[in-house]
Amino acid sequence: MNTKRVVITGIGIWSCLGKNVEEVAQALREGRSGIGIDPERTTYGYQSALTGIVERPRLKGLLDRRLRNGLAEEGEYAFMAAREAFAMAGVDETYLDRNEVGCLFGNDSSSTPVIEAADIMREKHDTALLGSGYIFQSMNSTVTMNLTTIFRLRGINFTVSAACASGSHAIGLGCMLIRQGLQEMVLCGGTQEVNKYSMATFDALGAFSKRMDDPQRASRPFDHDRDGLVPGGGGAALVLEEYDHAVARGAHILCEVVGYGFSGNGGGISQPSDEGSFIAMQRALDDAGLSPDAVDYVNAHATSTPQGDSFEAIALDRLFAGKKAWISSTKGMTGHECWMAGASEIVYSILMMQGGFVAPNLNFEHPDEHSAKLRLATTTQEARLDVVLSNSFGFGGTNSALVIRRV
Repeated sequence: MNTKRVVITGIGIWSCLGKNVEEVAQALREGRSGIGIDPERTTYGYQSALTGIVERPRLKGLLDRRLRNGLAEEGEYAFMAAREAFAMAGVDETYLDRNEVGCLFGNDSSSTPVIEAADIMREKHDTALLGSGYIFQSMNSTVTMNLTTIFRLRGINFTVSAACASGSHAIGLGCMLIRQGLQEMVLCGGTQEVNKYSMATFDALGAFSKRMDDPQRASRPFDHDRDGLVPGGGGAALVLEEYDHAVARGAHILCEVVGYGFSGNGGGISQPSDEGSFIAMQRALDDAGLSPDAVDYVNAHATSTPQGDSFEAIALDRLFAGKKAWISSTKGMTGHECWMAGASEIVYSILMMQGGFVAPNLNFEHPDEHSAKLRLATTTQEARLDVVLSNSFGFGGTNSALVIRRV
């Protein structure tokens, strides 16, 4: 039984669409893509050099050298997003010093420090040359260990490693902890590195679009002519808080997290499942006490892969056929932000809820047999969004779905 209500009082984002919520909200409304070509990937040996173009933050002046030393690239993005989220929530250093705040972030890789350290060892054969930064940058828990150190957080503290559902599961777990009265506030989110090392193994699978002559049209969720995903990245952060606690301190409430659903496919390691997708969505709605009729918008997982989009479309049609919900995948604009996607897409959904619009499913021109049945928003739609469902699915058959509602 849900004994406590969970609300979101702050959000932060650093992505290929912009470096703050204002820039990102404008890009979403305009349907503006952040995808381009990374020449370093071509030189390095990638089949596809397509990626979301994410600017590295300048941290000098924001963090002292000792703290910067332990941050991997994805930690830098997460820090900038968390900084913005705390500011929006009205959470300052004084509050953090006086209260216990938790931290759950989705992250599933930290490639650069591992490869750089290995290169030094191959050449020099001397561990003394590695320095202290590499250990804190290379661990999969690098993001949460750094954020809790920087912001002096003393609550729950661990990293959620669940492939491309990582960020979504982090929010779901944060919600559960607050519902159970174990935490009053948790910083949740997801982050993804964008360096040339991070996606080479994905490229080896032939998972990426080869449409390099037209980068901004390469990511084509649900479109018949999709030929693979485009990797992206950055950082997204959300301040989750117990409702009464938020009201008592006068926080502005953005929305309520009312449903979290999950499932496992139990099949091949890279095989998607319409049944697994359906179960996660249905559980999230059941948890929220809502029917599909109540949903105004679905932020689909659809990454622009031939198989994945089809299986999700089957599940979406099964649940939302004949219903009012608009459906779109923001990955047409951002590419697939991987470990970050489940968190960033909740941020995107909140921005749409606040702005009264549905961002377009970019580059959808020709439906296939499954997507033809969906109520896809192919252009920006003005709409009041009271209830939003967001999907995130990952390798290993891990599925997560979240439901947020206007308060």
